[in-house]
Amino acid sequence: MTKNELSKRIFQVSHLIGEFKLRSGIISNEYFDKYQFESDIELLNEISKHLSEIINFDYDLLAGLEIGGIPIATALGLRTNKSIVFVRKKAKEYGTAKIIEGQDIKNKELLIVEDVVTSGGQILLSVEDLRKEGAIINKAVCIIDREQGGKEALKNTGITLLSLFTMSELKS
Repeated sequence: MTKNELSKRIFQVSHLIGEFKLRSGIISNEYFDKYQFESDIELLNEISKHLSEIINFDYDLLAGLEIGGIPIATALGLRTNKSIVFVRKKAKEYGTAKIIEGQDIKNKELLIVEDVVTSGGQILLSVEDLRKEGAIINKAVCIIDREQGGKEALKNTGITLLSLFTMSELKS
């Protein structure tokens, strides 16, 4: 599947019109139901293929953000042979009570993996948690950049955001 064909398929299966409150608090008249493309194995495989092609730098571990970044990070890890850590929004209250699950991240360069970025808020919160544990983070990837300030907010904290698609690309 070409990148253009993938763009059309993602738009077709996940683009909704209505009134939606985004994580950032913004009210939008359109929404990408990311679980529609993340739960489709064919699309997830194609997404990981095309994402791996834009990652032309080295890193130690993928860091999938709860919940949408986890299937993408898993598929990308299988394709690139890179191990993964899973990052919770908040530490669980039982068992190991960790916010970061998986391998030790101290002094490791992590590539943040997220599904859709609007303001970049969740990435910024997760990066703060990861850096407290000693991780090095300079880059993040996402499937869709909604082009609503997330890329700029991340850049202000030293993180370059690479997106497979922008909202403008998906709608064209």
